[in-house]
Order: sequence, then structure tokens, then C-alpha cells
Amino acid sequence: MNMKKTADLVDGYDEKLTFCDYPLTKFGRADGFEGEIVTLKTFEDNALLREILEQPGKGRVLVVDGGGSTRVAIVGDQIAALGLNNGWAGLVLNGSIRDSVDIDAMDYAVFAVGTSPKKSTKTRAGFRDVPVTFGDMTFTPGHYLYADADGILVSEKPVE
Repeated sequence: MNMKKTADLVDGYDEKLTFCDYPLTKFGRADGFEGEIVTLKTFEDNALLREILEQPGKGRVLVVDGGGSTRVAIVGDQIAALGLNNGWAGLVLNGSIRDSVDIDAMDYAVFAVGTSPKKSTKTRAGFRDVPVTFGDMTFTPGHYLYADADGILVSEKPVE
């Protein structure tokens, strides 16, 4: 797949794009990803996140508002591998990961606030397919996300 570079997208479609102004770090070997947005809002719990990634991703992107927590990780190597193996284009987390060395070795990309060795709870707390807001923007289910080392952009409809 020929991934669109975010810098090129801004040059050609800036008025149609929203920029996520938030200090997320990219983990994984993939340069980035693009796809339709699926959302989850949760805090320090990854049971629903795992359930979503166990389903076929069909090239979609999972955006998780984890409240910005760096106290516990909501994604580790096993959950990232679920996303990769089930066809999810990538993950954007307003939260932390663990097993960062293992995730960095995957041909996948996960954007996250940081890392923590601590596990999350597994109570299924959270809300799926609701708009989530961080980085001075709202991620809306069904909109399209483009991510690479330069940043994260969202548009209402796919850009050509």
C-alpha cells in the first residue's frame, strides 16, 4: 500500500484536515498508517480494547482515549499483535504501552503517550464508538486518520 505522507496531505488538503497537537511517540517498525476511525474511551482498563482488536480490523484505525494515563499500560505486545494479525491499520493511544522493545520489533505502528511496566485492569469499563477528544481535536468514528512520524491528521472523508 502506498501510504500518504502527512506533510504532503497538509500541502494539498490543509483546509480539509485537523491536526492532532499532542506529544505522541510512535512505536513499531511501520512508518505509519491510515484508515477509518473506530474509537474507545476508557481509563486504565484494556478489556474492551482487547475485544475490539480480536475482531477483524478491515484496515481501520483504533483511537483510544485512555485519559492520558502513564501510570499503567493499556497495550502490550500481545494486544498490539492482535491488532496486527487481525488487520487493524494501527493504534493511537491517549495512554501508555508496555513491552515497548517487542512492539518496536513489529511491522506495525502504535502511537502512545509513553510507557509503563504496570498492567491495566480488566473490568470492561469504557465506551465504544463515541467521539473522543485529545490533542485539541475530536476523533469521530467513521472519519479518516492519517499518521506517520510527522504527526496525525484527521479528515471527515478520505483524501485522494
